[in-house]
Amino acid sequence: MDSPHGAAVKAENFGLKGPRGWVFRGVGLDAEPGALIAVEGPSGSGRTCLLLALTGRMKATEGHAEIAGHRLPKHLTAVRRIAALGPVTGVNELDQSLTVAEQLREGALLQRRYEAPVRALLRPRGERRAGTQARIDAALTAAGLDLAQLPKGPRTSVRDLERLEAVRLSVAIALLGSPRLLALDDLDLKLSDAERAEAWTLLRSIAARGTTVLAVCSDAPDDVTVLKTGAAEPAAHTEDTEDTENTKGADDALAEAGRA
Repeated sequence: MDSPHGAAVKAENFGLKGPRGWVFRGVGLDAEPGALIAVEGPSGSGRTCLLLALTGRMKATEGHAEIAGHRLPKHLTAVRRIAALGPVTGVNELDQSLTVAEQLREGALLQRRYEAPVRALLRPRGERRAGTQARIDAALTAAGLDLAQLPKGPRTSVRDLERLEAVRLSVAIALLGSPRLLALDDLDLKLSDAERAEAWTLLRSIAARGTTVLAVCSDAPDDVTVLKTGAAEPAAHTEDTEDTENTKGADDALAEAGRA
């Protein structure tokens, strides 16, 4: 699999306001292609919505961002074409009823259907199948997922994967389309300290190959670029109310993204 050229990610006064108030606001960033960026903050602070906005899945309401030169919020479709999104609850999730092999084939089929040129679709079936398998094998290697090590190999059910294995599978599926920007939600959710270190090592290796990586987490390593959400400190008498409203606003925005 060819190493894609990563996307520069820039943002200036980037914000999203929902029916209940600001989900995130005042975000600024200037990251070079191939950067590893962490969106750090507590749950409910708007970090997932910021991830979705920077990948063209949610429309910001203030300021602007640029992903590989595509300006947001105007060019949402162009950004979606170059940004691959890992699982986001209610938006884009692994199918727990499939086996790992089925999930990979489905991901490859969707990628071929929506992004392959017409001439590629006209190639002989055997040639297409071999090409698809080569892409899957390369993506699995990049994601560090060895199917032979799973309990039932490729026939292992997605629901039976350990959390880190599921992360690696999600990364492999995302890499099938050679994205310029890879975005992952809740990277460190339910991971031990050792597993968390493995997950960040994986993302560093992907960024080193040229793909820009954006990952939501609760606690980022010291060596990555960090975007913090929920960092504002309101007056003491309004803190609880504003935190509650921010959480509700983030929930409303995520529900809207799921319906889109």
